[in-house]
Order: sequence, then C-alpha cells, then structure tokens
Amino acid sequence: MILITVPTPDVTIFKKVNPTESNIYGFTEFHLISREFGGIFMFYNDKDELMFVGKARKLRPRIKKHFEDSVSPIKMHRDKVAKIEVCIVEDPVHREIYETYIINKLKAKYNEDKVFFR
Repeated sequence: MILITVPTPDVTIFKKVNPTESNIYGFTEFHLISREFGGIFMFYNDKDELMFVGKARKLRPRIKKHFEDSVSPIKMHRDKVAKIEVCIVEDPVHREIYETYIINKLKAKYNEDKVFFR
C-alpha cells in the first residue's frame, strides 16, 4: 500500500478586502508564488471549501491564467476564490499523483477530470 498525504503549502495568499489594490480578482501577493518552479495549487472559497486543484511546470503564470482565460473551469467562479495555496513539487509524476489524490480526497468542486468520487 502507498501512503499519500496532502502536502503542506509552501505559499498561501489571500484575497484582500479592498480589491481595488489589485487587478487580479483582489489578489496582490502573486510575487510570493514562484515563477520558476513547478507544483500544485489549490483554490479555496471564503468557507475554506476546496474549489479547484491544478498543477503546473511554472506556477505563477499558470495560476494567473486561470483568472484571465475563457476556458478555465473556474471562469464563472473566479470572484469566489478567497485563498490560493501553493505546494512546490518539482517531479512531474509526483505532481500528477498529488493532484489526483487531492481532487478525490478533498472533493474539489470544479475539477472535472480525474474524479473518482462522483
């Protein structure tokens, strides 16, 4: 049996109360998220419910893309994201395993692929 746990976040950023400080849905601390490293990211709402889990080779650009493009699974719910947690995971296979595990263990609301609990 393989034991997998949800990794401890390396970076957590929160939506600011005054969203006019940022043009990215109230988040002003994107500079804390690595531009160079890969990993997984998790979007939470204000009730601390997991909305979406994703993975990326380069975290900051990928996370920002979810707030900008028209094909993101959270495009209709961007304004509900209150917290972003980021875990640095360099190995692509480990990223894939963690993403699938977290989606199913914590029942991410807007992930459509890799879902085994529905």
